[in-house]
Amino acid sequence: MRQLLDEILSSPRLKEGVAWKHVKYSAGQIIIQKGDIGSSFFLIDEGDVRVLGSNEVNENALATQGLCDLSKGDIFGDFCLYGTHLRSASVVALCNVCLLEIRNDMLSVYLDDHPIDGYLFLKALSEVMISRLKVANDRIESLMK
Repeated sequence: MRQLLDEILSSPRLKEGVAWKHVKYSAGQIIIQKGDIGSSFFLIDEGDVRVLGSNEVNENALATQGLCDLSKGDIFGDFCLYGTHLRSASVVALCNVCLLEIRNDMLSVYLDDHPIDGYLFLKALSEVMISRLKVANDRIESLMK
């Protein structure tokens, strides 16, 4: 996914500062809050984040187990890829992180205009979502035992 996104974001149509930007967060800082409205998604350039299912994020978020931890090359906030939606989870920085925040509207137009890139991107995104779904299914199954 990382390599593909790097290639897509290098297009002159997706200028840094307009279609996407680097953003930095310090350890413990909330990146997105569950229930907030989102219109972008994120690629982790450096560092680690924790995805939290709880609606309450506080100073103990780093100690909370959370749904999963993500690291360099991973994406999150992808539910907001096509349209503005409510965030389904909170995400907190586990250490100092650098992220690429990518605007969904500009990426969507680019992918529509470049169907091969669009297909490859959606295929890679499907693989990420399938992997996450398998983990979630395994967790649910282990709870039912």
